[in-house]
Amino acid sequence: MQTSDIEEALMDLPPSSKFIYKTLSREGSMTLKQITEETLLCSRTARYGLTQLEEENLIEAAPALHDGRQTCYSISHRSIGNDRTGYPEQVLVEPDSAHKRLEAFKTDDPDLRLVEISTEYEEGHVPGAVKLDPREDFLDAGTRTIPSADRLEKILGERGITPDSTVVLYSNGYNEFAAFVYWTLKYYRHRDVRLLNGGKYYWTENNYPMTKSTPTVTPAEYETQPPNEHIRAYRQDVQSALSEDVSIIDVRSPEEYCGEADAPARASGHIPRTVNIEWESVVRECGRFEHKQVLERPFAEAGITEDDEILVYCNVGERSALVWFALSELLGYPNVANYDGSWSEWGNLVDVPVETCDSTDR
Repeated sequence: MQTSDIEEALMDLPPSSKFIYKTLSREGSMTLKQITEETLLCSRTARYGLTQLEEENLIEAAPALHDGRQTCYSISHRSIGNDRTGYPEQVLVEPDSAHKRLEAFKTDDPDLRLVEISTEYEEGHVPGAVKLDPREDFLDAGTRTIPSADRLEKILGERGITPDSTVVLYSNGYNEFAAFVYWTLKYYRHRDVRLLNGGKYYWTENNYPMTKSTPTVTPAEYETQPPNEHIRAYRQDVQSALSEDVSIIDVRSPEEYCGEADAPARASGHIPRTVNIEWESVVRECGRFEHKQVLERPFAEAGITEDDEILVYCNVGERSALVWFALSELLGYPNVANYDGSWSEWGNLVDVPVETCDSTDR
């Protein structure tokens, strides 16, 4: 639906619907409670306005990820033209599109592979998906580092993936494990890798097909390319960034950032000169990515632009990989690197500065 069609559909709707649509366009996905608090509409009026919007296919509803008893409302991706808020299919596959390709996913065709990154694969997965266990299969020798080239070649080859395969990834939660594998494949310069928008949570909550059948896969030969160091940051890069014009983003929760929560490290707190932009700000409660206008807002408010050199980190590099994906792949920021050593490395060092929200460097 183009902008003119949206405006025409809104024209005949009640003022409450128009107000709610404008609010969702500005603020992103919201629950009914959040809508009433933001618009000051009573619950009954807000529900009526939402119903009218749903009937016109202008919004979509899905259970909230953190509380399935609540419903999350957001602007429907089907109601917005790609010129405004859509993302390219080459990096982000919509559930409807994946559903149409299920028969292709179920064939033993190395040109197209669907991969679930999860420890709950056996409980049910998207038909045709092969399994990658984020801990047993992917972490190199039990450490938090990404696999070596040789190990990755074995992992991908066993799943019938070749360097020419189109690989579609998804995982539980907010797709952070899938984003970490996506980033790793991009680091090793795999040509065509994509994320399933909304991941397993959105897929199951919206009653797309699931199965417990394991597909038959013919092993393949995989050869990695020289790594793309432009998208990966190391301890030395972070130390250099402390005295350079580089934006460092800590994507953990405010409690972790301030040192008020347990951390997988000797010290708690954050790297100096960092801004805290929580990773969940890039996704909706239903698990899908926010549209561009909302996605850009927290970074713009922090004074971060596409011209900046940016480093992102969390505890182990997975949540920051999701933010890296949002910045690099969806918004097109050209200089974004993921520090996958993250706090599990920095917080265990004895010769680096650490800050909390109520202290100086220590």
